[in-house]
Amino acid sequence: MRTVTLEGGARLTQADLNRSGVLPAEVMAAAEKIVDDVRERGDAAVRDCCLRFDGACPRSFRVADELVAGALELVPPEFLAALTQARDQIRDFHEREREQSWFTTRADGAMLGVKVTPVASAAVYVPGGRAQYPSTVLMDTIPAKVAGVERVVMVTPPQADGTLSAYTLAAAALAGVDEVYAVGGAQAIAAVAYGTESIPAVEKIVGPGNAYVAAAKRYVSGDVGIDMVAGPSEVCVLADGDADPCVVAADLMAQAEHDPMASCYLVTCDAALVARVGEAVELLVSQSPREKITRTSLDERGVAVVCDTLGAAVDAINVIAPEHLELHCADALGLLGRVRNAGAIFVGPWSSEPLGDYVAGPNHTLPTGGTARWANPLGVYDFQKRSSVICYTPEGLLADAPATQTIAQAEGLWAHALSVGLRRRLAEGGTFDAADAHPLAWPETIRGDSPFVSLEV
Repeated sequence: MRTVTLEGGARLTQADLNRSGVLPAEVMAAAEKIVDDVRERGDAAVRDCCLRFDGACPRSFRVADELVAGALELVPPEFLAALTQARDQIRDFHEREREQSWFTTRADGAMLGVKVTPVASAAVYVPGGRAQYPSTVLMDTIPAKVAGVERVVMVTPPQADGTLSAYTLAAAALAGVDEVYAVGGAQAIAAVAYGTESIPAVEKIVGPGNAYVAAAKRYVSGDVGIDMVAGPSEVCVLADGDADPCVVAADLMAQAEHDPMASCYLVTCDAALVARVGEAVELLVSQSPREKITRTSLDERGVAVVCDTLGAAVDAINVIAPEHLELHCADALGLLGRVRNAGAIFVGPWSSEPLGDYVAGPNHTLPTGGTARWANPLGVYDFQKRSSVICYTPEGLLADAPATQTIAQAEGLWAHALSVGLRRRLAEGGTFDAADAHPLAWPETIRGDSPFVSLEV
């Protein structure tokens, strides 16, 4: 890991973090080409992409329901029990996120409110490359089901031999996925965004994927809803001198083993801890079956930040804005209020990040690449739409019409003012002459030229 030392009020910068940044232009261009091809040629283009990129293409993209349900019989009982525990705890957490419609009535009788409606359909993308992710099936499907989405489909790439993981299919069965399609990559995003002969389109696409999946999601965004443009996984561990270096090393490796592009950050006020953690990594990583991926991530994307004060350490965390943050230090709970930017915060030495990945309950689909400065974890709210409801009485109209007409005049929108002015006249018990509408739009009491402020040019 590369070490950055901050002293005398120095602040961490984005340049210190060695992040991969935005999607490369060549990746965006390739993804856009795939999406356009699928949009034009449908299933034929999807098949071509599957054979080219996955090495396999099933006769039917739709996985038979009996195969999905049958996967429950293929997995070990202990895995099914663990998955059931995770499902129940994830559902319990997300049930608390569900928003309800609400309405309020003013004294003049006008009713205002919000109508909350779930999207009709959603697609969950589940990666299937370097590893299988049944946990992602649960994390992305359950919030949609809690929100009330009627049709939840899963897209996931088959292996080169044409198989799908029974673990992933069992998770789909347990989570209540309605349709499963054996297709991945940018072509899967295009298919669910625009529809093909055999894959109906959806209204929202969620879930992580590789750079081409992320690029395709960015490209189709606007034509269909997306959750986020997810980048490589990342973790930041704030550790003090009393932290166990082996535990900290394992926590960093838990993200590094996802992807060679994963970013791992260690923030501390104890420079000696960095060396102890490095030694622990060397002892542990050689035993990992994912040693190459883990080493590449830590060597190329790992950064240790040494600060001279705890305040500077917290400031560094807020600059990093990590996907996962572990507070592995004394009075960790006391620091919680000072953390502004993080996707998920694991408080105290017992709060291992993998607990959040699998069973704790909060979602593990989180903002990456510093987007935690403004973005949220995936939740029920991602699958719900809000419609404002406005219902006026004559009394309410009369109360608000003058202010509305005044603002409309300032914006120069005559028909806006007229729309309210006509109703105002009717609410007052009068009539109007369409040939003399101008006074109804802009009464004398609010007429006037719009003032401007002079600038030096």
